[in-house]
Amino acid sequence: MTDVIRDGSIDEYHARLAPADREIADLLAAEIERGLPAATGKVWHAHPVWFLDGNPIVGYSRLKDGMRLMFWSGQSFAAPGLEASGSFQAADVLFVAADDVDTDAVAAWLAESRAIQWDYENIRRNRGLVKRTAF
Repeated sequence: MTDVIRDGSIDEYHARLAPADREIADLLAAEIERGLPAATGKVWHAHPVWFLDGNPIVGYSRLKDGMRLMFWSGQSFAAPGLEASGSFQAADVLFVAADDVDTDAVAAWLAESRAIQWDYENIRRNRGLVKRTAF
């Protein structure tokens, strides 16, 4: 049993997905909840995102080519497999089928996401800059 707090709207998000996408989303949610037991999950900016102490850590969304798994601080991770995304520290990976999900890689990224975080929660207070948090 997990202590993860999960917003019911994540289940609603999954229910609207095509079966193949739902399979990926269900697998990713289970891995996230296993890897980040202290996280709170909710639909944020129209897709599921998990937070630690108010800071966004990981989320996924349906894109044209597949399901994107994104880590807000992923560019700072040592584990391979993520591609830089955007102008801050985010990195992501795209899955087109549940069989594409390497759960060992996801577990490694989730472990790093607990230790390596950039402060997105206070981005406005920091005038659009993200700062590395100390853990």
